[in-house]
Amino acid sequence: MEKNKIKQNCKVVIIGGSAGSLQALLQILPFLRQPISYAVVIVVHRKSSDEQTLEDLITLKSKVEVKQVEDKVRLLPGFIYIAPSNYHLLFEKGETLSLDTSEKINYSRPSIDVSFESAAEIYGSNLVGILLSGSNSDGTAGLIAIKEAGGTIIVQNPLSADMSFMPKNAVINAKPHYILDAPEILEFLQDLN
Repeated sequence: MEKNKIKQNCKVVIIGGSAGSLQALLQILPFLRQPISYAVVIVVHRKSSDEQTLEDLITLKSKVEVKQVEDKVRLLPGFIYIAPSNYHLLFEKGETLSLDTSEKINYSRPSIDVSFESAAEIYGSNLVGILLSGSNSDGTAGLIAIKEAGGTIIVQNPLSADMSFMPKNAVINAKPHYILDAPEILEFLQDLN
C-alpha cells in the first residue's frame, strides 16, 4: 500500500481497542503534531458506568483537541472524537456521528466492529482503521469491512500488545496492510499530515 496515496485520501482514522489499549493510545495521541488533516475517532471497550474518564485523560494528555461526541455531531478534521460508554458509535452521510443503544455486540457497547463497519460504508478508501490490544475478537470483522471498502488497515503488533488475542486474531483473519508497534503507528499517523 503506497503511503502517499493514503496521505492524500485520508479523512478519518478510526482506532479500536479493549483491554491494554489505553497504554498504546497514550504512546500515540499525546505525541500527534498539530494540526492534523484528518479526524481521529477512538472506540474503546469500557464499563458502562465510565462516563468521562477516558475523555478527560485524553484531553489532558493530547495536544489535539478532543470534541464531545453527541448524537448527530458533525465530524471535523483536526479533532479527536471518543465513543462514549454504553453507546454504539455510527457514521452517517453528511459526515455526522450518531449514537445507538441497540444490543451489545461481542459483549460490548460500543462495539468496534459496528463502528468500523459503519465508517467503512461512509468513508471507504478515505479511511484508516487501527486495532490495538484486547482480549476478544471484536474489531476483526470491522477491519475486513474497511479493507474491502478500499481503506487501509493497521494492527498493533501482538508481541507489543498488553493483551495479544485481539490483534493476533486480526492479523490471522484480516491480513492487515501493516502490523506496527505503538511508536510506529504514531510515525504512520504523523506521515499522513
